[in-house]
Amino acid sequence: MQLVEVFDTTLRDGLQVEGVSATVDDKLRIAEQLDLLGVHFIEGGWPGANPKDIEFFARAGTELDLSTSTLVAFGSTRRPRGKVDDDATLRNLIEANTAAVCIVAKSSEYQVIEALQTTLDEGAAMIADSVSFLRGEGRMVLVDLEHFFDGYKENPEFSLRAIESAVVNGASHLVLCDTNGGTLPAEVGAIVSDIKAHVGDDAIIGIHCHDDTGCAVANSMAAVEAGARHVQGTLNGLGERTGNTNLTTVIPNLQIKQGYTCLPEGRIERLTAVSHHVAETLNRAVNPQAPYVGSSAFAHKAGLHVSAIVRAKDAYEHVNPELVGNGTRFVVSEMAGRATIQLKADELGIELDGAAINEVVDDLKRLEHEGYHFEAADASLELLMRRVAGAVPEFFRVESMRVITDEFAGAHFNTEATVKVWVGSGDSAERRVWVAEGNGPVNAIDTALREAIGTMLPELSNIHLTDFKVRILDGRSATGSVTRVLLSATDGNRDWTTIGVSANIIEASWRALEDSLVYGLLHSDA
Repeated sequence: MQLVEVFDTTLRDGLQVEGVSATVDDKLRIAEQLDLLGVHFIEGGWPGANPKDIEFFARAGTELDLSTSTLVAFGSTRRPRGKVDDDATLRNLIEANTAAVCIVAKSSEYQVIEALQTTLDEGAAMIADSVSFLRGEGRMVLVDLEHFFDGYKENPEFSLRAIESAVVNGASHLVLCDTNGGTLPAEVGAIVSDIKAHVGDDAIIGIHCHDDTGCAVANSMAAVEAGARHVQGTLNGLGERTGNTNLTTVIPNLQIKQGYTCLPEGRIERLTAVSHHVAETLNRAVNPQAPYVGSSAFAHKAGLHVSAIVRAKDAYEHVNPELVGNGTRFVVSEMAGRATIQLKADELGIELDGAAINEVVDDLKRLEHEGYHFEAADASLELLMRRVAGAVPEFFRVESMRVITDEFAGAHFNTEATVKVWVGSGDSAERRVWVAEGNGPVNAIDTALREAIGTMLPELSNIHLTDFKVRILDGRSATGSVTRVLLSATDGNRDWTTIGVSANIIEASWRALEDSLVYGLLHSDA
């Protein structure tokens, strides 16, 4: 099993994606997760480029206790016609006090002449001088050869000269970068093979790809097949434009499918958890359909698929999801058959006989035809199944509710709700009536209900709304359209989503709210 090093650049390249930002504390916590995963290198940022990265490297020395990974500071070669001993970028790399540094170097004739506005001789000297200086300061030096594939196709002579300038001065890694993301796998494989033959064992060949053609993972794998033993990328494929090589995809592809060693033993099982932890920290959710780590990666909806999986677990799963810390899910919808419902019931610990399963299937098909979408409402699905099984206590029963909205001077609106509710069941049920105000009809109803029954059901105080989504199902009916409401809630230990559908948005909201409270009460002792 040959080693392929994993170089994570989430904390630099990954943070260049639109809409994502991280505090220094966020970056430190993400670095801890990457070390937990077991990547070989963590690129922390560009010291000196901004106050955040300056603080990160200053704190990393005392606050990060990395057991597996090597922290890397990123920078560039010296300036054209400059000197290494007074170059601010190189000095900042040294002052970052990391064992390894990664510098970006122009390896394309076009980039040297047009972007740097200098000669090819000076371009090669910039690489040689910078690597020599950093090695003299005791640093491992990785060189990211920017625009390498485009440059090699235009003028291979200079691109090879750039490589030689790095190698002869002590660079440990030559990372070939598809900076514009336009190279395809066959080209990557052929060029990496050429470079591997040229360099031999003098340095480790690496690959750094962007996903502008959707080929970053495929390009990285092609490079490894051609001799690269170092892959750079980001968690969840974050990065500028369309992103970088997605490490959560390329790592299991290489390790599980092709037998390379990318992570230490026992670490790949942490892939899904680390992926989601990083996504939560950056407030950018993992794509549900992301390979290996997405919530839908091993989810099965079609009745035919589910029936087959009951008999043979690998019938519709290309790998065991537990290998990457994920799991099989059975998604229930109008497409579900009896086998799906039975599996879901077993998963939830609900006892359903044949007649009850048929009833659940019929209810699902009817409700989804009306606009319900139980794939997105796990809690409402569970309550539907438990109600058929007679396993949902009557915590409360709303007799009636009324909502009044008044507009006052200055376009100020006030909403008031009156709720009449029975708490408990049978002869011991108690009737309560309460009036409350809120900033809207749903808030007013929720407030009135909680105040009416909260003293008798104190567990309600732990249940909090976290998200509220409304979708119009038939825009042709304009304001008379049927609406679907999805309500997400938490009790601090578990999260759940419920659904309501109606042409009356208040009724749809109430149905989702009622299910949410009942679900929370049902699991309050779990």
